[in-house]
Amino acid sequence: MLPGWGCEAAETKSAHKPWEVEDGLWERIEPLLPVVERRYRHPGRKRLDDRRVLCGILFVLYTGIPWRFLPQELSFGSGMTCWRRLRDWNEAGVWQQLHELLPAELRAADMLDFSRAAVDSSHLRAMRGGPATGPSPVDRGKTGSKHHLIVEAHGIPLAVTLTGGNRNDVTQLIPLIQAVPPIRGKRGRPLHRPRRIYADRGYDHDVYRDRVRRFQITPYVARRGTEHGSGLGIHRWVVEGAIALLHWLRRLRIRWERRDDIHQAFMTLGRAIICWRRLKTSF
Repeated sequence: MLPGWGCEAAETKSAHKPWEVEDGLWERIEPLLPVVERRYRHPGRKRLDDRRVLCGILFVLYTGIPWRFLPQELSFGSGMTCWRRLRDWNEAGVWQQLHELLPAELRAADMLDFSRAAVDSSHLRAMRGGPATGPSPVDRGKTGSKHHLIVEAHGIPLAVTLTGGNRNDVTQLIPLIQAVPPIRGKRGRPLHRPRRIYADRGYDHDVYRDRVRRFQITPYVARRGTEHGSGLGIHRWVVEGAIALLHWLRRLRIRWERRDDIHQAFMTLGRAIICWRRLKTSF
């Protein structure tokens, strides 16, 4: 079992359903949500409770169920209500703020290590096409996307990007580094750049090595044409584990969203869930 995460069997045995928002997590999310004033004239139907709607969003994220099949008996609201709330909260920057908040708490608990980072990517099928898709070279040219991920030394996700399935991994190396937010949590300067970065042969390009060094980061990238066994795997395995955790959330295994911003919202929310589960081990 990967650290900070439970397997499906463990979730089944637990009384807590994974899509039910825990009190500790809700205490962190609620202040980030935009306040919606109810109209006094023609107020219409009462707005559904934000926490219940968030449970519906997480239900879709965990199970991969289509929005229209969201069970009404669970009182999450309709699939369209949950979709709109996910869109609105994403546009308001809620998920990004949450992902900056939780790493800061992890740093305060001494659970964040910026001495090194690792990057990798994963292909997924894009069933409806849309932006950030392309013919996947590993899936017989079918339309797909890629998740690109950078993690710190313990495998905690720092940033994730979405591209077409035909994009070369190395093209996302600099965007991933630039996407890492400044992480506070302690007095002094926030953490912003890891000291070393590890990557596989897909990132082997001297031009990009030079660009990484401009960020005062030392690149350790396996060379093409050399035998396997470079020794970098002892540092790189954490990013492969983090990708596995993201894809344990079934909505992230296959891209069903035509809109790339909605899929990005799911990815950012998934990163926050990994951070929250790791943070709980410090309580």
